[in-house]
Amino acid sequence: MRKWKLEFMASLGYSHMPPRRVAASLSGVGYQAVGWTLAHFNPRSHSKEHLAEVVRASHDYGLDIGEIVVQQDYVFLDEQVRSDRIRLSLECIAAAADHGLTVLNFFTGPAPWDPSAPVIGRDIEEDAARDMVLRAYEQIVCAAERNRVHIAVEGVWGMLCRDYHTTLPLIEHFSSPWLGVNFDPSHDILSGNLDIAAIIKRWGSERIFHIHLKDAVGVPQMGKFLFPMLGEGLVPWDGFFTALVEIGYAGCCSVEFESFAYHNQVLKGDTEQAARLSYDQVKALLPSNQVK
Repeated sequence: MRKWKLEFMASLGYSHMPPRRVAASLSGVGYQAVGWTLAHFNPRSHSKEHLAEVVRASHDYGLDIGEIVVQQDYVFLDEQVRSDRIRLSLECIAAAADHGLTVLNFFTGPAPWDPSAPVIGRDIEEDAARDMVLRAYEQIVCAAERNRVHIAVEGVWGMLCRDYHTTLPLIEHFSSPWLGVNFDPSHDILSGNLDIAAIIKRWGSERIFHIHLKDAVGVPQMGKFLFPMLGEGLVPWDGFFTALVEIGYAGCCSVEFESFAYHNQVLKGDTEQAARLSYDQVKALLPSNQVK
């Protein structure tokens, strides 16, 4: 029987709603946890009282907080901007610790969808990009260890760390119990790593701090891939969920809904309906011994 909890990331239309309304919506659908982004939990733009209300609203509706999605790009040629992103990351770690939150979702960069981000091999050499990431994570890991907060690095298509093979060196470089991964199978699929169950077992429960549920089809180039509805892509979900049970994963699995065209054109921006559809899809994709 599965030990993990089903979560929904409070993005898209939820980003503009008060936290209590988001929590009520997700609880009503049946979710057990919520993942908050900087739209709701940002120590720079929100007061301490607001951050406390985000936590309180989640718990009042019976929701765990699976993670805070920070995701700052640390590969950037403007050193002032880059340094500010590192400072924001450190501020988020401290704020999370202050409110008893233990998992933050980070990535590395450069963000391929950002036209101002450098392109590795054209604007910056890969070794220079890697050095930027390592110098940023030196501060981040130190802060995570000091505050006892887990940093879950997500390998994202087009970035320096984009799948299992490119993320593993970062994790091994620091070898810290507070630095692990946010495993999103869609990005390994885009990189051509189709044996998702094997990757889950390689990471193991000691390194997987959090999971995103997202499907994928295509190749990692702008306009040449999709994050379709769960079950429509290439992620082998039966093996995926079975592997989680085999490694004893007991964290949260968060639906990251990025079927943007469907959300906007078919659902007319109704994010609660996206959450409801995703909830039903996850239940349908679970092996029979994990449905509850």
